[in-house]
Amino acid sequence: MVEQEVIREKLKYLAEYIDDLEQDITISLDDFLNDKKIRRYIERTLHMAIECCLDIGSHIISCEKLREPESNKDIFNVLAENNYIPPKSLTQLGKMAQFRNLIVHSYTKIDPEIVYTILKRNIKDLKQFAGHMHKRFLES
Repeated sequence: MVEQEVIREKLKYLAEYIDDLEQDITISLDDFLNDKKIRRYIERTLHMAIECCLDIGSHIISCEKLREPESNKDIFNVLAENNYIPPKSLTQLGKMAQFRNLIVHSYTKIDPEIVYTILKRNIKDLKQFAGHMHKRFLES
């Protein structure tokens, strides 16, 4: 059985990271590209937000004894297969998992313009994931 407290704690951190990212969402591309500290802060905050989503997914998969995911990206497939998230979320969440792998394993090859695009366009995907998890596990 999924532990509500684990979900609640991870969603609390995810909400904090999303709030932090939304504070920087108005930054211009020039300012973003010219400020190494801001770039690194946003990259790291995105990384932690994505990790929260992956941790929540892994917790659900483990507790519910669902099929073992083959990769981080597959965590979201397993959740969709079992109706924990809508299938229409898969493409964007899968890209987030791939971006997480890039940050962790190929951090010297990160294209700042891609990070900027994620900041501008994809924070909503993290919010939607959080909403699905909150509705499913914390609203009774």
